[in-house]
Amino acid sequence: MKPNIRVGYGYDVHQLAPGVDFWLGGIKVPHTHGAFGHSDADVLIHVICDALLGAANLRDIGFHFSDKDPRYKGIDSKILLREVVDLLAVKGYQIGNIDSTVCLQEPKIGPLIDKMKETLSEVMEVDVNDIAIKATTTETLGFVGKKEGVAAHAVVLIYHVERS
Repeated sequence: MKPNIRVGYGYDVHQLAPGVDFWLGGIKVPHTHGAFGHSDADVLIHVICDALLGAANLRDIGFHFSDKDPRYKGIDSKILLREVVDLLAVKGYQIGNIDSTVCLQEPKIGPLIDKMKETLSEVMEVDVNDIAIKATTTETLGFVGKKEGVAAHAVVLIYHVERS
C-alpha cells in the first residue's frame, strides 16, 4: 500500500488600495495601502487555504467561503484557515509542512515574517518550523512591481493519519 502523502499548491492575488488595512499572514502590516477583497484579503492565508484544500481534494477556498456570501464579508482569514484545518482533520489529514512566497514590491515584510509564522502556527496548531514564508519583489515588473497588487504562492504537504 502506498503512503498517503499529498501535495497541494495555492496561488492568489489581491489589488492594493489606499486607506485599507493590510492583513498578511494573520497580522496587520503597517502601510499606506492594503489588500482589497471580500474578506480581510489576507493573500498569504488564502493561498495556504487553497493549497491545503487542494492537497486533500476538497476543492478551493471560493467553494467553501464564497465571496457572494455576506457571512464572509470582512471576515478575519484566520477563521477561514482554522476551518480548513478542521476540514482536513475530519478527512484524517495532518499538515506536514508549508512553503510560501509573498510577491510584494513594498512594504518590505522580512522583519515581520517571524510574527506571521508564529500567528499561523497558533491558528493551525503546527510547529512554527513547519511553516516557511519567503518574500520577493518582481523587480518593478507587472502589477506587483507597479505596486498595484500583491500575489502569493504556497505549496503544502499533508499526510493521512491512520486511526486505531
